[in-house]
Amino acid sequence: MSIDLEEQYDKIYHYCYFKIHQKETAEDITQETFLRFFESSNYINTGKTIQYLYTIARNLCIDEYRKQKKEELNYEMADIYFEENMITRISVRVALSQLSETDRELLLLRYVNEVPISVISKLYGISRFAVYRKISQAVKNLKEKLGKENFI
Repeated sequence: MSIDLEEQYDKIYHYCYFKIHQKETAEDITQETFLRFFESSNYINTGKTIQYLYTIARNLCIDEYRKQKKEELNYEMADIYFEENMITRISVRVALSQLSETDRELLLLRYVNEVPISVISKLYGISRFAVYRKISQAVKNLKEKLGKENFI
């Protein structure tokens, strides 16, 4: 049985378009279908040409569908992460603004800039133990402020 490849090309394209609903992607999949078909000469003379073409096209459409779903999920997760991250940043900024200037500075030095306790104690002219107490109190105040914002 001889088949008209141009006619099959159009049919495979319509099949792919029906599955994917994107013109350019359906064209790409159709081309890939025929490339793979011609690379595998085993089926060309077996009388199962049409079946083989549709099998290739179907598998490529499934692969594309999976790829699209994975990308959509990644975008949704990125959006969720961005929103949560933004809310976190705003909540922390509001809570920090409610702390005293000294508490904000201690938290900045210790946790953002990672300045050692010994350096902070020399900077403030107080003992290391006093710095520990002040930082602990600043953290406690920050947690209280975040708790009022229903953050923690």
